[in-house]
Amino acid sequence: MSRREKPELLIPASSLEVLKTAVIYGADAVYIGGEMYGLRAKAKNFSLDDMREGIEFAHKYGKKVYVTANISAHNYDLKGVEEYFKELKEIKPDALIISDPGVFDIATEVCPEIERHISTQANSTNYRTYQFWQKLGASRVVSAREMSLAEIKTLRENIPDDLEIETFVHGAMCIAYSGRCLLSNYFTGRDANKGACTHACRWKYSIMESTRPGEYMPIYENDRGTYIFNSKDLCMIEFIPEIVDAGIDSLKVEGRMKTALYVASVARTYRKAIDDFFEDPEKYKANLEWYRQEIAKCTYRQFTTGFFFHKPQTDAQIYDTNTYVKDYVYLGTVLDKREDGASVMEQRNKFCVGDVVEAMKPNGENLSVKVLKIEDEEGNFMESCPHPQQKIFVTFDQNLDVYDLIRVNSVEKPARSEEGGCSSEGGCSCGH
Repeated sequence: MSRREKPELLIPASSLEVLKTAVIYGADAVYIGGEMYGLRAKAKNFSLDDMREGIEFAHKYGKKVYVTANISAHNYDLKGVEEYFKELKEIKPDALIISDPGVFDIATEVCPEIERHISTQANSTNYRTYQFWQKLGASRVVSAREMSLAEIKTLRENIPDDLEIETFVHGAMCIAYSGRCLLSNYFTGRDANKGACTHACRWKYSIMESTRPGEYMPIYENDRGTYIFNSKDLCMIEFIPEIVDAGIDSLKVEGRMKTALYVASVARTYRKAIDDFFEDPEKYKANLEWYRQEIAKCTYRQFTTGFFFHKPQTDAQIYDTNTYVKDYVYLGTVLDKREDGASVMEQRNKFCVGDVVEAMKPNGENLSVKVLKIEDEEGNFMESCPHPQQKIFVTFDQNLDVYDLIRVNSVEKPARSEEGGCSSEGGCSCGH
C-alpha cells in the first residue's frame, strides 16, 4: 500500500464557494465537476475560470483537486471530451475521475501527465480488475460500494503498493449497482449515466393494475404508499479504525450537490476523527459522541453502514418518507472583515437582529454568538436580512474570523435578546 501517515479525506464541492469551504474545513483533496462530462448535470458545477481559481486556491493550502469526467460516453461525446481534456491540461487538476474506457484512452493520449482515477461507476469489485486498470495507467481505483471491508482488505493484499484504493465512507447510497441506474432514463428520458438523474429512487410508488386504471394500491401497508427504493445514507464515522485496517488510501464523501453547511460539517467531523485516531485511538473512542452529534447537524437521511459489514437488510431502506433530517439551517459564511470588525456575509437564509446563532470554526469549536446589528451595502440598518444572497455586514457580540460558518438550529427556537428581535410575521429561519 502507498501509505500516507493518514488516509486522504476527499470531499465534494458543487461550487467555488464550497470548494474553499472544503479546503478550510479539513479536506486533503476536493473533487469537482466541470460544465460537461460529469455525472452531476444538475449541480452548479465549475466554469473553467472557477476551476482554475479553485485549483490555485487548493494548491496554495497544499490540497489537491480532482475533476470528474465519468459519464458513459456515446460516439457524439468523444470529440468534445478530447477538446475538454485539452482545456484541463492547461489548468492542471491533480487527477481525472473516469469510468468509460474510451474516455480513459483519450485522457492518456491528451494529458498523460494528469493522474487517472477510475470511478465507482466502473464497478471494480476484485483485485484483478484493479490490476487491469493499473496496467493501462490508472493510479487509483474507486471501490464499488457493494464491497465489504473484508473484501477490500483482501483486495489491498493482492494489488501493488503504489495502486491506491478510494472508497466512499459517507453520503447518499444508490439503489442501483454502483450507481448505474436506469430508472431515471426509463421514466423521464433523463439518463443518470449522462449526469441527468432525476433521483427516481426517492419517489413514492404505488401499484396500479392495468384493468383498473386510476385505482392505486399501496405496495406496503401504509396509506401514503411506500418509498421502496429510498436508501439510508452511508455513515462510517464510528468505524475509522476498521477503515484504516482495511488499507484504504482515500476516504470519499458523496455530495457534489450539497451545501457549504453539509460540506463543512462532514469535512470537519471526519478530519477530527481521523486526526484523533492517529494521535491516540483512545482519544478517538472518547470523542465518538461528539462525532455523532456533529455529523447529524448537516442534512441527512437516516444512517447505515451499507455493505461494509454485511449485505444490507430491510432496515437499510426508508419506507415512509423521502425527506431529509434537517435540524440546522445555513445562514452564511464570513467572507471578509470590515475595518470596524463587522463580518461581511452573503445571506443564505433569513435571520434577525437579536438572534443567538452558532458559529462553526474550522478547528472544531462551536461558538454561541448574538447578532447585534445588520447593515446592507449602503449602510442602512435592518432588523433582518430577507433577501437571498444579499451582501450584508453583520456585527456579532464576539469577534469572528473569515471562513467561520453561521448556522442555526431549526428545531429549537433560538434564544433572543429582549431589546432585539424580528417583527416580521413568518418566513424567518429562526422561527419568526
